[in-house]
Amino acid sequence: MELNEYQKKSKITALYPDVGNNPIYPTLGLAGEAGEVADKVKKVLRDKGGNFSPEDKNNLKLELGDVLWYVAQLSDELGFDLEEIAQSNLLKLKSRAERGKLSGSGDKR
Repeated sequence: MELNEYQKKSKITALYPDVGNNPIYPTLGLAGEAGEVADKVKKVLRDKGGNFSPEDKNNLKLELGDVLWYVAQLSDELGFDLEEIAQSNLLKLKSRAERGKLSGSGDKR
């Protein structure tokens, strides 16, 4: 599936206040879902010594799907399509790699 196709299909299930004019809701949802991913990984590190079972991986896959859904909705709210965001990110990373700036911190490195 292409990213833009996913974005279009996922919008059908966007049932939140003022869809199309509300970037706050998907931003908060994205933060919450990313936290759930982090929490599941943390528990695997704490309880299983970092060994991810097939069930752990499947649970993370489901949570990552939720993260993707919120990224798609936030992107739509801001007027971007997912393929545009993905391409922009690859160009940014390529530039950093070419300049030897993959390590470090700061958005403008």
